[in-house]
Amino acid sequence: MGWWEIFIIGLGLSMDAFAVSICKGVSMRRMSWRHAALVGLYFGGFQFLMPLTGYLLGTTMADLIVSIDHWIAFVLLGVIGCNMIHGAGHGEDDCLNDSFDTKTMLMLAVATSIDALAVGITFAFLRVRILMAGLIIGATTFVLSMAGVKAGNVFGSRFRARAEYAGGIILILIGLKILLEHLGVL
Repeated sequence: MGWWEIFIIGLGLSMDAFAVSICKGVSMRRMSWRHAALVGLYFGGFQFLMPLTGYLLGTTMADLIVSIDHWIAFVLLGVIGCNMIHGAGHGEDDCLNDSFDTKTMLMLAVATSIDALAVGITFAFLRVRILMAGLIIGATTFVLSMAGVKAGNVFGSRFRARAEYAGGIILILIGLKILLEHLGVL
């Protein structure tokens, strides 16, 4: 898997964090770059750590399921993508919480990075250079989270659902590509 594909996966994974960041921006009366950086650090940091954790879990199980790893990658990415699309379609509203305290931010960071844990497991089966992949995913999420806070503060929450739809579709397509490559179709 190339760096470009990892960047695209990072974009897909960061859409949940981007959507919540928009909500954080909506909740602010006045734009605060300090709060935007805080959101970026929490979300980007967890998006960096979760694939590493998933990778460690996946490598301990890799020998047991190497013959079906492409199906696991396809199913995990497909389920994650479908859940993102489902959440966007049901208008789940995270925009009401205007707190930036540690407890709130930890909860949001974990919630928006669970998908990255599953992707890290998938990376173990694909033999991805995990540290670089984690850095790309974390940095992408950091930048998009800061941009989301600014966008939310300026434009409101109208982009939230579109971001989640796009992220879900990206993850489903990457999963399909992995499956088709392993089946020899691509």
